[in-house]
Amino acid sequence: MQVKNAKFLTSAARAEQFLRPEKPMIAVCGKSNAGKSTLINLLAGQKRLAKTSAAPGRTRLVNYFDFGEFWLADLPGYGYAAVSKEEQAKWGKTLEKFFARKEDVAHVFLLSDIRRDPSADDMQMVSFLVYHAMPFTVVATKSDKLSKMKAKERVRAVANAFGLGADNVIPVSGLTGDGKDALLARIAQVIRVNGAAAEEDEGSEEI
Repeated sequence: MQVKNAKFLTSAARAEQFLRPEKPMIAVCGKSNAGKSTLINLLAGQKRLAKTSAAPGRTRLVNYFDFGEFWLADLPGYGYAAVSKEEQAKWGKTLEKFFARKEDVAHVFLLSDIRRDPSADDMQMVSFLVYHAMPFTVVATKSDKLSKMKAKERVRAVANAFGLGADNVIPVSGLTGDGKDALLARIAQVIRVNGAAAEEDEGSEEI
């Protein structure tokens, strides 16, 4: 699939401001500074659709983007120790409230730095997604920092740490663009599955 003219929609600070998606919605989550903004810009083919920052913890809102065939929701990063516990708790509640409407989320991209083992926060996030039967893919970011052989080793290590198959982990580089086609293929698959489910629901209603 190809993405043309991706655009920013709005930001939401509170649950009552969350959008009900008009198209399949991909949620992007992960630790602060895992590369969420870089990933969004990579998928969009733009440099500044999502603002990047060297300082972790920039995203404190849920930011919505329209990618044509799908929507994307950029969620607040978690696990940034430099902010207060009160602020961390506030971000955590935002995530909980967002995922409480899991029927709005077609798929989740969980970002994790390929060079590092998953943190306790990452493991908790995966446990949450598995418990609630939410489909997700681990996006192993910053793959350009490693050789191709080492990146393959790390994909297997990350998959094992999460208890997943290696096909559920996609290595990606925002610098070189590696992995972009694999991500877009995964999104296209999500859109097809979502469309088939919607048609099935409509057929059930007619009966």
